[in-house]
Amino acid sequence: MSLPPLITLPATLQGLAERAQVAWPAAVAALPEHEAARFARWPTARLECLQRVFAASDFVFAQALRDPLMLLELADAGELERSLAAGEVRAQLQLAVDACADEDELGRCLRRLRNRQQTRIIWRDVCRLSDLRETCGDLTLLAEACIDLACSWLYGRHCIQYGTPIGARSGLPQQLVVLGMGKLGAHELNLSSDIDLIFAFAEGGETDATKRPLDNQEFFIRLGQRLIKALDAITVDGFVFRVDMRLRPYGSSGPLVFSFNALEQYYQDQGRDWERYAMIKARVVAGDQQAGKRLLEMLMPFVYRRYLDFSAIEALRAMKQLIQQEVRRKGMADNIKLGSGGIREVEFIAQAFQLIHGGRDLSLQHRPLLKVLSVLEGQGYLPPAVIAEMREGYEFLRYTEHALQALADRQTQMLPDGAQERERVAFVMGFADWPSFHQQLMHWR
Repeated sequence: MSLPPLITLPATLQGLAERAQVAWPAAVAALPEHEAARFARWPTARLECLQRVFAASDFVFAQALRDPLMLLELADAGELERSLAAGEVRAQLQLAVDACADEDELGRCLRRLRNRQQTRIIWRDVCRLSDLRETCGDLTLLAEACIDLACSWLYGRHCIQYGTPIGARSGLPQQLVVLGMGKLGAHELNLSSDIDLIFAFAEGGETDATKRPLDNQEFFIRLGQRLIKALDAITVDGFVFRVDMRLRPYGSSGPLVFSFNALEQYYQDQGRDWERYAMIKARVVAGDQQAGKRLLEMLMPFVYRRYLDFSAIEALRAMKQLIQQEVRRKGMADNIKLGSGGIREVEFIAQAFQLIHGGRDLSLQHRPLLKVLSVLEGQGYLPPAVIAEMREGYEFLRYTEHALQALADRQTQMLPDGAQERERVAFVMGFADWPSFHQQLMHWR
């Protein structure tokens, strides 16, 4: 679908927009005079965007008041109005991380950059300066940079403390491999996504410390724990990303980190259908990229079977029934991801074709959903009209998801109950009121 249209701020939300005219200038005025002068140079178009964004997002409003210089610097750098160049976010974070002296400083650095980028991304999304692919791509690149640079920083300190882990077979230094699953793996992160990770290392062995060498697995378990803390812990600066490790073998009851051989053995002997489904989108997002590539090649036969695998249909049907039961039990019919006609249903259809045919048709072995839909159309698996409807409905739901999450930087796919929150979502989606928006939403569901 095309970008949701920009509409005039409705009267019901004028009170929220007035925050831009009262609290924000007051916050700017409290800055040193030479800093405050930046705001006087803002063009009319940016001032109009400011009102739109403050009306749509309590998160951006709070961040702007807490750190007005951050928003002024984003504007002066042109980052509110332009797309970022490749590697730009990573370069910004690299400079900051290199200056960190300890883990507390690392945590502050990661959180402040995340808040800065989250403000920029929400601004551009609400003002329709970026489309769905760019928004999801920016969020994914931000997550990758945070994970990888934090992992690298912690690994260096870890090696100083415990020695460098050495492979018993190769005699080479070993590094952590971080697999990103789900929307992170597919470059599809939403505005307030968890990040689903799996930690691995190539070879067993021990560190080269002279006094008390550590087993490689123990070394990487400690490293993984500190990486999770650096990203997930909530501090006065907020959090970086919520980390979910439950997709690893044995879930929360299993070891935090596995060797490549242990992962291969597990998936060969005990891998379940839902784990095949999850592994479709697995991608190396941090750590040793080359070793990670070898790991994914090792696991490929588990994910994609070389025969037409119609057993996947029954497995996906069972998974969908479990989700539907949970939706009914928790009263989540208004969940635009898990409820009937939600985001997950489009994903199920696409991934069913991948699991059934992907072992023989390599063109289906893609991670991003929209790319898979294009293949399904191009290869004749589904009619163009069906694909067009799926694509447009999916994009409408994803834009809605971002409107919901922009409100308070909260991970939610539930439609709001409050009248004002409903009006805000409808406004961001380009509808004059909630009934008009809801009618279109139900058309797609």
